[in-house]
Amino acid sequence: MSYRVVALEEHIVTPEVVALWEKLDPRWQDLALIPSTRGENARRLAEIGDERVAAMDAGEIDVQVLSLTAPGLQNLEPADAVAVQGEVNDLLAETVRARPDRFDAFATLATSDPEAAAAELERAVTRLGLAGAMVFGRTRDRHLDDPAFRPVLEVANALRAPLYLHPQTPPLAVREAYYGGFDERVGAALATHGIGWHYDCGVELLRLVLAGVFDRYPDLQIITGHWGEVMMFFLDRIDPNLERPVSEYLRSNVFVTPSGILSAKYLRWAAETIGVDRLMFATDYPFLPQPTGARAFLDEAAPDPAARTAIAAGNWDRLRAGVRS
Repeated sequence: MSYRVVALEEHIVTPEVVALWEKLDPRWQDLALIPSTRGENARRLAEIGDERVAAMDAGEIDVQVLSLTAPGLQNLEPADAVAVQGEVNDLLAETVRARPDRFDAFATLATSDPEAAAAELERAVTRLGLAGAMVFGRTRDRHLDDPAFRPVLEVANALRAPLYLHPQTPPLAVREAYYGGFDERVGAALATHGIGWHYDCGVELLRLVLAGVFDRYPDLQIITGHWGEVMMFFLDRIDPNLERPVSEYLRSNVFVTPSGILSAKYLRWAAETIGVDRLMFATDYPFLPQPTGARAFLDEAAPDPAARTAIAAGNWDRLRAGVRS
């Protein structure tokens, strides 16, 4: 049975953004700078044409939902972030218009200026036709649940535009305390893809729940990768301590993708934990080489045809159709 596959965490980069990352004060430079700006990854991130489409075909991906790669814009100086957010989103929109059969996109936002970010989110969705936005849990020292970011959350809620909550490197003090004591390469890996990114992002999602963000914005939809960023494994521990369990918010306000971790075991567990209707697909292009094609994985991991097509594209199509453009 043939079915479409939409992949949601598929990245790009631009030279202008790289230049801004590299001029940042080292205090605010993210460890993601290196993998996003060096070697083959950097070349593939910058290419949004025939080579990318060929890679999609090889990986059995019909549509990539494009987004600016980590570390995003959240640590930039406000003026720099505001200046570049529109340029990136215009490029994304042009790419989608040129190949609407193969691309969709999440906007990037200058969250260091929340009012400007909120206005850009509205422009990106209502005028450019983008799908929502990719965001990060912290903007320098401020968490996304900080009242300062309510303008962004209000627009996302009003437009029913999903926000993809992407991992970022833990703060320096956390890196030193929990991931230090090794040589630089090992410490950096432990603080990022080893586990640090995922604990950090999971905590940020929990903060949104505990801060009452979903109670205030009931139509807000968050997408998170890597099978829920660790925290979903602890719901049995977290839920009994709360008046309304975290798992209830996950089933009403959160979608989960694999971000390229193609594990049949995790897919079955995630479906049991929050339901098939809350799962979507992602490959984390170009960072994770795929051992198998998307359809080959889904055919094996989700043998029920209805579940398989929902995860592959149906849930995204339903979420995308609800965006108020």
